[in-house]
Amino acid sequence: MPAAVRATSEFFDQLTFDLLKLRVVAQQRFRPLSAEELNRRPGTGRWSTGQCLEHLNIVGGHYLPTIAARIKRAQARGSKPAAEAKHGFIGRKFIEAMRAPASEKPRTTPRRYAPTGTRLPRTVAEVFSRQIDELLRLVLLARQVNANAVRIPNPLFPLILLRLTDQLEFLVVHIQRHVAQAEAVLAGISARTAASAA
Repeated sequence: MPAAVRATSEFFDQLTFDLLKLRVVAQQRFRPLSAEELNRRPGTGRWSTGQCLEHLNIVGGHYLPTIAARIKRAQARGSKPAAEAKHGFIGRKFIEAMRAPASEKPRTTPRRYAPTGTRLPRTVAEVFSRQIDELLRLVLLARQVNANAVRIPNPLFPLILLRLTDQLEFLVVHIQRHVAQAEAVLAGISARTAASAA
C-alpha cells in the first residue's frame, strides 16, 4: 500500500484481504504440521517454522491487547471513521523497512520478541491462527473509529506513538514477512528430504 492517503474503506479492505489469505495459510499449511516439522531448523542459527510463528505470537501478545484497549477508548469517546486513512512519517518508514526483502535487509530481532525455545509444541500454530482471527476482529472494529487519530505506543520505545492505521499495516506486513520465511523453511526442508530419498 504505497499511497500515503487512501480511502478508509479501501485501506481496511486491503488489510482484511491480506489477513484472510494469511488465515488460509495458517489453517491449511501450519496447523497440520507435526511437532517435528514445526521444530526442524534449516541450519545453525536459523529459525524453524515454529520459531517464526512463536515470534509472531510474542509480537501479537504485546500489540493486540493495546490496540484493542485504544480502539475501545476511541469508541467510548464517540470517535467516527474518517473518509481517508492517513499515514505518519515514522509509521511509513517502519512499514517500508519491513517490506524490504529479508535477503536485502536482514533485521535483528529484539530479545523480548525472540523465540523462547527450540522444541515448541504444536499449539504454537493454533495460537498463531487465533491471533490472525483477533487481528481480523480488530481491523473490523478499527473501521468504526477514526483510525488516524488513535495512537498506539511502541513497547520498546513508548515515546513513539504510531497511528492505528500505521500500526495495523505494520503488523500485517510483519506477519507476511515471517509467514514467507516459515514457508521457505518448509519448502527447503521438503526439497532436501526429496533429494536425499532420490
